[in-house]
Amino acid sequence: MLDADFFRRWMAATAASVDREAERLTALDSPIGDADHGSNLLRGFRAVTATLEKESPDTPGAILTLAGRQLISTVGGASGPLYGTLLRRTGKALGDAAEVGEDDFAQAFRTGVDAVMTLGGAAPGDKTMIDALVPAVDALGDGFAAARAAAEEGALATTPLQARKGRASYLGERSIGHQDPGATSSALLVAALAEANGE
Repeated sequence: MLDADFFRRWMAATAASVDREAERLTALDSPIGDADHGSNLLRGFRAVTATLEKESPDTPGAILTLAGRQLISTVGGASGPLYGTLLRRTGKALGDAAEVGEDDFAQAFRTGVDAVMTLGGAAPGDKTMIDALVPAVDALGDGFAAARAAAEEGALATTPLQARKGRASYLGERSIGHQDPGATSSALLVAALAEANGE
């Protein structure tokens, strides 16, 4: 069973990972975006960390809902609303339970990913964060390590794609050959899930 401490560890591991990878995310964003993906997420997850230290939500759902709200209010660009929606909708789907099973989490996370697809209008193959999140959700039934591998593979697979959504889509064919920064940061989020579980 996954308790509130697990979800705190997940957010802490994500924040640490974004901290380490912020420059790489911004470098990936430079040729096809606004060159601010890393700095935006860094600001957002630092705010999440600070908020979770100040406030002490005691259920998995409350932790994710608070983290999502914080990302929406502190991160500029598209990534704040998208990541914020992912975590908030996942948190709301978990409800008020003090502990959740891995199957319940997988279902809730799918709800969050579906909400991101609705908000951004993106589908798999559009060269967005969805290309990492959908394979991860599909693999969650086999455990967090399987989800991490699927997300990383999905992020790498965005390189040959032409962007059909988001800022990168304005570049047309020039977006081909660049790994999508949103898919890359989504893979970090999923990898942090496995790390929080000691995998």
